[in-house]
Amino acid sequence: MATPQEIRDNMPLLAANEGVWEGWYRYYDAFTGKLIDEHRSRLLCRIPEDGTPSGYHQTNYYYWDDGRMETREFPADYKDGRIWWDNELIKGWAAEMKPDDNHLSTCLNWVRKDEPGIYLYEMIQVDKIIKNRARTWQWFRDGICYQRTIIDEKFITSDWQNWTDLTPPKN
Repeated sequence: MATPQEIRDNMPLLAANEGVWEGWYRYYDAFTGKLIDEHRSRLLCRIPEDGTPSGYHQTNYYYWDDGRMETREFPADYKDGRIWWDNELIKGWAAEMKPDDNHLSTCLNWVRKDEPGIYLYEMIQVDKIIKNRARTWQWFRDGICYQRTIIDEKFITSDWQNWTDLTPPKN
């Protein structure tokens, strides 16, 4: 397994995104353009110094207005210039986009293990000071784009180690 410093050296944009992010996930039908679902989010993105449970770890908290809440864990390992996920929900990778002369873009690709024939590509764009993030997911079923997810996030703090607030974001 790669050391935290190796990950930071080889994936500086990923490392620059380390911390707590809050925002909105909005899902749209690709055929009609209609909003399907929306919810608030809080993501803890981290490169744990001890390497456990993985080289990179992301915890996503989702909050709906009706009171529902969901937590998902996404441990990933670093190899060959990418981080790689393989858990009960997804299998895929993330890498800094090449070429991107501004070094502000990341691309992800993953398949849903619980939904055969479903895969998606995600593009993440950050501003130059890495305080705002815009993410777009394009969902494909059997090669046809059927859904898009638009995610807008703001950086809250780099101190993910001491983050304890599990109440819904105020955004």
